[in-house]
Amino acid sequence: VQLVESGGGSVQAGGSLRLSCAVSGDNFDDYAVGWFRQAPGKEREGISCISNSDGNTYYKDSIKGRFTVSSDSSRNTVYLQMNSLKPEDTAVYFCAGPRSSYRGPYFCQMLWPHEADRWGQGAQVTVSS
Repeated sequence: VQLVESGGGSVQAGGSLRLSCAVSGDNFDDYAVGWFRQAPGKEREGISCISNSDGNTYYKDSIKGRFTVSSDSSRNTVYLQMNSLKPEDTAVYFCAGPRSSYRGPYFCQMLWPHEADRWGQGAQVTVSS
């Protein structure tokens, strides 16, 4: 399985950005993708997860209501739409998932955010005040 990220960039507080994570090499409809971020000097944190097999989504409290995760099976791509961005959202953002779609149906509930086997390359998001 390979995950390739795109998107990110710089925006002022209150603005929006969208990250994309293209998945290849396995059955996308049974796969799951988690989103993580790591700010300078801080530990990496899991912020969202989507399970393609049942459509369930998961969010960390700090981003609920502002970020939306979605999946497009026609493009084998998962998106993270980020609205009402704050300076504290500044971080490198990663998408990640299990080593195979076999683990997809239980990845978000049982493995994320503590375990992920395949990682995207990361995308810088910078929010200025």
